[in-house]
Amino acid sequence: MERKKKFVKESLVLKSEILLPNDTNTINNLMGGRLMHWMDIVGGVSAQRHSQSLVVTASVDNISFSRAIPLGNVVTLEAKVTRAFNTSMEVYIVVWSEDIPSGQKFKSNSAFFTYVAVDKNGQPIAVPEAMPETDEEKALFKGALHRRDLRLLLAGRIKPEDATDLKTIFFPEKP
Repeated sequence: MERKKKFVKESLVLKSEILLPNDTNTINNLMGGRLMHWMDIVGGVSAQRHSQSLVVTASVDNISFSRAIPLGNVVTLEAKVTRAFNTSMEVYIVVWSEDIPSGQKFKSNSAFFTYVAVDKNGQPIAVPEAMPETDEEKALFKGALHRRDLRLLLAGRIKPEDATDLKTIFFPEKP
């Protein structure tokens, strides 16, 4: 039976929040934990939209805080599925900060989250294939195999020799 297919753009989720005092740390910047919470929410909605099912968070790649987001800025999170495997989906999340009065906007963070589609009993279920269209979507789609192998390797779920998409890094061919 052939898997259903869905375009990547169908999983797009945008969420904006104005950064209020309750979301900041003692130096009036966005708290990292609050940002991670928002990222997990938009990533989960994106994965649900793609799979049309419940999802659970399976992993979160590195989240680097490259630039602080100050009180009063508008924080916009953009999430979309980059690739779907059998039951799991990789979601790319980008975080933007905007100072509306000054017109300044910058990218603050980005990360890859992995979600697994589950049924009402929490058992993994199959997900539709993700179909990229734009050059950016195609590049993210292609790189997802490398990132997946690396995640599984770091989690101890596969051995280096079983990291099919990373074999050339671990076992380079000899001239």
